[in-house]
Formats: sequence, C-alpha cells, structure tokens
Amino acid sequence: MKTHKKVRIYTGFERFWHWTQAVLIIFLGFTGFEIHGSYSFLGFRDAVRYHNDATWLLMVLIAFAIFWHFTTGEWKQYVPTTKNISAQLEYYVFGIFRNAPHPTKKTAHSKLNPLQKLAYFGLKVFLLPATLLSGLLYMFYRYRGGGLPGFLSVGALGPVALVHTACAFALAAFLIGHLYLMTTGSAVTSNLKAMLTGWEELEDEE
Repeated sequence: MKTHKKVRIYTGFERFWHWTQAVLIIFLGFTGFEIHGSYSFLGFRDAVRYHNDATWLLMVLIAFAIFWHFTTGEWKQYVPTTKNISAQLEYYVFGIFRNAPHPTKKTAHSKLNPLQKLAYFGLKVFLLPATLLSGLLYMFYRYRGGGLPGFLSVGALGPVALVHTACAFALAAFLIGHLYLMTTGSAVTSNLKAMLTGWEELEDEE
C-alpha cells in the first residue's frame, strides 16, 4: 500500500544557496548581454561594474557551497550513474505525457534522478568553472595593471570572449530546462514548494 509522508529534502543553507545562485546567475546574464551590446538598460559602465561585483559574490557563494557539500557529504548526490538512465529518459520523452510512474524514487538521501545528476555534474564541474575562468581572464586583461601579467594579447581575447558567451547561452538553456523540469513533480508546484519550504510529500511504501 502506498501512502505519502512529508520529508525534509532541502536544508536552510541549501535553499539559500540555490536561490541566491539563481538570482546572481540571472543578474550576470542580464548585465552580461548588455555589455555584449544586446540592449541598453543600465548603461555600459554600470553594467560592467555590477557584472564584476556579482561575479565576486557568486565566487564567494560557490566557495561556501563547496565547503558545505564536502563537510556534509552532500557532494555524493551529484555523482553520475548510468543506472535507470534509459528509463528516466524514456519517462521524460514519453512516460510523463501518459501519466506513467516515475522510474526513480526521490528521498532525502537521493534527491536527483540519473539525468539530473549528469546535468548538475556538468554544470558544477565544467560549465560554471569555464564561465568563471573565461570571465576572469577577460576581466583581468581589462584591469591587468593591478591583476594578472599581460600574457593575453588583444587577439587572444576573441576566443576567450567566445567561450564566455557560449557558456552564457549554455547557462540560459540550462535555466530554461530547469524551469520546465521544475513542473514535472507529483504536482506542478511541488518541486517549487519543496525548494521554498524544504519539505516535500513523497511516496512511502508500507
């Protein structure tokens, strides 16, 4: 017999980190595309200043998050696995539209399904570091009088800017996918409520 019970899935710090990181990344995208010349809202000078300030805030937040993940053991949540990955993909492509049961069971010790683990692993290990590194190289070239040695030529900035812009589009795509998948819980708003309150109603098999 299947019943439901409320389970505390996300801690206070986890929710703070999630929402603060989301706001900072969205703000970085907003100011970054203005710097890129896509539109004018804050003005180029202020957009650059706010973009740089938000970058440092994001790096501090990431440092605290890394410390938290390793001291609590939560880093294990993001280790990729191939178990049930085909079933999870089939669920997102077909099963979800047939109201099929979810192929993986969510618990406090296993919050992510196999595809989510792959996505978040790629985000944390590859995409965010590449975005920050390319942005810092560009930033310190512009202010290299007080930063890095001038090993970057003007010609080298082209590929750096291209990588940074590509990362920005990849983050935008990740955000769109994240917003869609947020609606695929037991109810449309269940995942959102869980990240706001920390608690979620999960199946309890008895």
